[in-house]
Amino acid sequence: MNVLLLGATGLTGGLVLEGLLARDEVESVIVPVRKPLESDHKKLRQQEIDFDRMADYAELFEVDVVICCLGTTIKKAGSQEQFRKVDYGYCLKAAELGRAAGARGFILMSAIGSSSSSTIFYNRVKGELEDAVRKVGYPNLSIYHPSLLLGDRPEHRLGEAIGAKAMPLVNRVLLGPLEKYRGIEAQTVASAMVNEACSLVMEPMAEQVVQVHQYEDIVKLASGAA
Repeated sequence: MNVLLLGATGLTGGLVLEGLLARDEVESVIVPVRKPLESDHKKLRQQEIDFDRMADYAELFEVDVVICCLGTTIKKAGSQEQFRKVDYGYCLKAAELGRAAGARGFILMSAIGSSSSSTIFYNRVKGELEDAVRKVGYPNLSIYHPSLLLGDRPEHRLGEAIGAKAMPLVNRVLLGPLEKYRGIEAQTVASAMVNEACSLVMEPMAEQVVQVHQYEDIVKLASGAA
Protein backbone atom coordinates (compact mmCIF):
# COMPACT_ATOMS: atom_id res chain seq x y z
CA MET A 1 0.00 0.00 0.00
CA ASN A 2 0.99 3.61 -0.52
CA VAL A 3 0.40 6.25 2.14
CA LEU A 4 0.53 10.04 2.15
CA LEU A 5 1.41 11.58 5.51
CA LEU A 6 0.82 15.21 6.44
CA GLY A 7 2.49 16.65 9.53
CA ALA A 8 5.58 14.45 9.54
CA THR A 9 7.64 17.15 11.29
CA GLY A 10 5.42 17.11 14.39
CA LEU A 11 5.62 14.91 17.47
CA THR A 12 3.04 12.30 16.47
CA GLY A 13 3.57 12.65 12.73
CA GLY A 14 7.27 11.92 13.05
CA LEU A 15 6.53 8.75 14.97
CA VAL A 16 3.89 7.73 12.42
CA LEU A 17 6.49 8.15 9.69
CA GLU A 18 8.94 5.87 11.50
CA GLY A 19 6.24 3.28 12.00
CA LEU A 20 5.09 3.31 8.39
CA LEU A 21 8.60 2.97 7.01
CA ALA A 22 9.15 -0.10 9.19
CA ARG A 23 6.06 -1.96 7.95
CA ASP A 24 6.30 -4.54 5.18
CA GLU A 25 2.77 -3.72 4.02
CA VAL A 26 3.82 -0.17 3.14
CA GLU A 27 5.43 0.24 -0.26
CA SER A 28 5.94 4.00 -0.14
CA VAL A 29 5.29 6.99 2.11
CA ILE A 30 4.73 10.34 0.40
CA VAL A 31 5.46 13.30 2.67
CA PRO A 32 4.66 16.85 1.53
CA VAL A 33 6.93 19.27 3.41
CA ARG A 34 7.95 22.92 3.52
CA LYS A 35 11.56 21.95 4.19
CA PRO A 36 13.25 18.56 3.62
CA LEU A 37 13.37 16.08 6.49
CA GLU A 38 16.69 14.65 7.60
CA SER A 39 15.29 11.13 7.23
CA ASP A 40 16.57 9.12 4.28
CA HIS A 41 14.79 5.86 3.47
CA LYS A 42 14.16 3.96 0.25
CA LYS A 43 10.39 4.00 0.89
CA LEU A 44 10.27 7.71 1.67
CA ARG A 45 9.30 10.20 -1.01
CA GLN A 46 9.60 13.79 0.14
CA GLN A 47 8.15 16.66 -1.85
CA GLU A 48 8.59 20.32 -0.99
CA ILE A 49 5.31 22.09 -1.66
CA ASP A 50 3.54 25.40 -1.17
CA PHE A 51 0.67 24.42 1.11
CA ASP A 52 -1.32 27.42 -0.11
CA ARG A 53 -1.24 25.83 -3.57
CA MET A 54 -1.76 22.21 -2.57
CA ALA A 55 -3.92 21.47 -5.62
CA ASP A 56 -0.85 22.02 -7.83
CA TYR A 57 0.54 18.77 -6.37
CA ALA A 58 -2.58 16.66 -6.84
CA GLU A 59 -0.56 13.71 -8.21
CA LEU A 60 1.03 13.22 -4.78
CA PHE A 61 -2.37 12.21 -3.43
CA GLU A 62 -2.70 9.13 -5.65
CA VAL A 63 -2.36 6.80 -2.67
CA ASP A 64 -4.39 4.22 -0.75
CA VAL A 65 -4.53 6.04 2.58
CA VAL A 66 -4.00 9.62 3.73
CA ILE A 67 -2.92 10.22 7.33
CA CYS A 68 -3.27 13.79 8.56
CA CYS A 69 -1.31 14.80 11.67
CA LEU A 70 -1.00 18.38 10.48
CA GLY A 71 -1.67 21.05 13.06
CA THR A 72 -0.32 24.15 14.73
CA THR A 73 -1.08 26.40 17.72
CA ILE A 74 -2.57 29.88 17.73
CA LYS A 75 0.66 31.17 19.27
CA LYS A 76 2.80 29.62 16.55
CA ALA A 77 0.38 30.54 13.75
CA GLY A 78 0.21 34.15 14.94
CA SER A 79 -3.56 34.58 14.79
CA GLN A 80 -6.83 32.68 14.88
CA GLU A 81 -7.17 33.26 11.14
CA GLN A 82 -3.80 31.67 10.40
CA PHE A 83 -4.51 28.82 12.80
CA ARG A 84 -7.75 28.09 10.97
CA LYS A 85 -5.99 28.17 7.61
CA VAL A 86 -3.65 25.38 8.72
CA ASP A 87 -5.82 23.24 10.98
CA TYR A 88 -8.97 23.52 8.87
CA GLY A 89 -8.05 24.71 5.40
CA TYR A 90 -4.94 22.65 4.70
CA CYS A 91 -6.33 19.49 6.30
CA LEU A 92 -9.64 19.66 4.43
CA LYS A 93 -7.92 20.36 1.12
CA ALA A 94 -5.69 17.33 1.64
CA ALA A 95 -8.75 15.19 2.35
CA GLU A 96 -10.46 16.41 -0.81
CA LEU A 97 -7.39 15.86 -2.99
CA GLY A 98 -6.86 12.37 -1.61
CA ARG A 99 -10.43 11.30 -2.23
CA ALA A 100 -10.46 12.84 -5.72
CA ALA A 101 -7.32 10.84 -6.54
CA GLY A 102 -8.88 7.57 -5.35
CA ALA A 103 -7.67 7.23 -1.75
CA ARG A 104 -10.09 5.04 0.20
CA GLY A 105 -8.92 5.70 3.74
CA PHE A 106 -8.39 8.91 5.71
CA ILE A 107 -7.00 9.00 9.25
CA LEU A 108 -7.33 12.36 11.00
CA MET A 109 -5.64 13.56 14.15
CA SER A 110 -8.16 15.70 15.99
CA ALA A 111 -8.55 16.29 19.73
CA ILE A 112 -10.75 15.42 22.69
CA GLY A 113 -13.58 17.90 23.05
CA SER A 114 -13.73 18.74 19.35
CA SER A 115 -17.15 20.01 18.36
CA SER A 116 -18.42 22.46 15.78
CA SER A 117 -20.74 23.86 18.47
CA SER A 118 -17.98 24.39 21.06
CA THR A 119 -17.51 27.86 22.52
CA ILE A 120 -13.75 27.21 22.59
CA PHE A 121 -12.16 28.36 19.32
CA TYR A 122 -9.63 25.52 19.08
CA ASN A 123 -12.23 22.82 19.71
CA ARG A 124 -14.71 24.47 17.35
CA VAL A 125 -12.26 24.56 14.44
CA LYS A 126 -11.35 20.91 15.02
CA GLY A 127 -15.04 19.99 15.12
CA GLU A 128 -15.82 21.94 11.96
CA LEU A 129 -13.00 20.10 10.22
CA GLU A 130 -14.38 16.73 11.30
CA ASP A 131 -17.83 17.66 10.01
CA ALA A 132 -16.39 18.76 6.67
CA VAL A 133 -14.19 15.67 6.24
CA ARG A 134 -17.16 13.38 6.90
CA LYS A 135 -18.81 14.89 3.81
CA VAL A 136 -15.81 14.19 1.55
CA GLY A 137 -16.96 10.59 1.19
CA TYR A 138 -14.09 8.33 2.25
CA PRO A 139 -15.22 4.68 2.57
CA ASN A 140 -13.00 4.46 5.66
CA LEU A 141 -12.68 7.52 7.90
CA SER A 142 -11.00 7.38 11.31
CA ILE A 143 -10.86 10.36 13.64
CA TYR A 144 -8.54 10.33 16.65
CA HIS A 145 -9.51 12.16 19.85
CA PRO A 146 -6.47 12.03 22.14
CA SER A 147 -6.23 14.23 25.21
CA LEU A 148 -2.83 15.63 26.22
CA LEU A 149 -0.09 14.09 24.07
CA LEU A 150 2.99 13.03 26.00
CA GLY A 151 6.44 12.95 24.45
CA ASP A 152 9.44 15.06 23.49
CA ARG A 153 8.28 17.78 21.13
CA PRO A 154 10.63 19.57 18.72
CA GLU A 155 9.49 22.85 20.34
CA HIS A 156 8.91 23.58 24.02
CA ARG A 157 5.33 24.26 25.15
CA LEU A 158 5.27 25.37 28.79
CA GLY A 159 1.63 24.53 29.50
CA GLU A 160 1.92 21.05 28.02
CA ALA A 161 5.20 20.44 29.83
CA ILE A 162 3.54 21.23 33.15
CA GLY A 163 0.56 19.06 32.26
CA ALA A 164 2.82 16.17 31.29
CA LYS A 165 4.50 16.27 34.71
CA ALA A 166 1.17 15.98 36.46
CA MET A 167 -0.46 13.43 34.14
CA PRO A 168 0.88 10.21 35.74
CA LEU A 169 -0.98 11.17 38.93
CA VAL A 170 -4.02 12.62 37.19
CA ASN A 171 -4.46 9.55 34.99
CA ARG A 172 -4.98 7.37 38.07
CA VAL A 173 -8.18 9.20 39.00
CA LEU A 174 -9.56 9.51 35.47
CA LEU A 175 -11.75 6.42 35.49
CA GLY A 176 -14.93 5.34 33.75
CA PRO A 177 -16.39 8.17 31.63
CA LEU A 178 -13.37 10.34 32.47
CA GLU A 179 -10.88 7.88 31.02
CA LYS A 180 -11.01 9.61 27.63
CA TYR A 181 -9.28 12.64 29.21
CA ARG A 182 -6.17 10.68 30.19
CA GLY A 183 -2.87 11.89 28.83
CA ILE A 184 -1.49 9.49 26.25
CA GLU A 185 1.95 8.88 24.81
CA ALA A 186 2.33 10.17 21.26
CA GLN A 187 4.02 6.87 20.43
CA THR A 188 0.83 5.05 21.40
CA VAL A 189 -1.26 7.24 19.10
CA ALA A 190 1.25 6.81 16.27
CA SER A 191 1.32 3.03 16.66
CA ALA A 192 -2.46 2.94 16.58
CA MET A 193 -2.58 4.99 13.38
CA VAL A 194 0.01 2.81 11.67
CA ASN A 195 -1.73 -0.40 12.70
CA GLU A 196 -5.06 0.92 11.50
CA ALA A 197 -3.70 2.20 8.19
CA CYS A 198 -2.17 -1.20 7.46
CA SER A 199 -5.39 -3.03 8.27
CA LEU A 200 -7.95 -0.88 6.46
CA VAL A 201 -10.28 -2.85 4.23
CA MET A 202 -9.94 -1.53 0.70
CA GLU A 203 -12.73 -3.48 -1.01
CA PRO A 204 -15.78 -1.52 -2.23
CA MET A 205 -18.16 -0.84 0.66
CA ALA A 206 -21.91 -0.26 0.66
CA GLU A 207 -21.65 2.70 3.02
CA GLN A 208 -19.09 4.90 4.70
CA VAL A 209 -17.50 3.61 7.90
CA VAL A 210 -16.61 6.39 10.34
CA GLN A 211 -14.79 5.59 13.56
CA VAL A 212 -13.93 8.01 16.36
CA HIS A 213 -11.15 6.73 18.60
CA GLN A 214 -10.62 7.92 22.16
CA TYR A 215 -8.21 6.76 24.84
CA GLU A 216 -9.31 3.15 25.27
CA ASP A 217 -9.70 2.51 21.54
CA ILE A 218 -6.34 4.08 20.78
CA VAL A 219 -4.54 1.94 23.34
CA LYS A 220 -6.16 -1.20 21.94
CA LEU A 221 -5.28 -0.27 18.35
CA ALA A 222 -1.70 0.43 19.35
CA SER A 223 -1.39 -3.03 20.90
CA GLY A 224 -2.95 -4.68 17.87
CA ALA A 225 -5.84 -5.96 19.96
CA ALA A 226 -8.58 -4.00 18.20
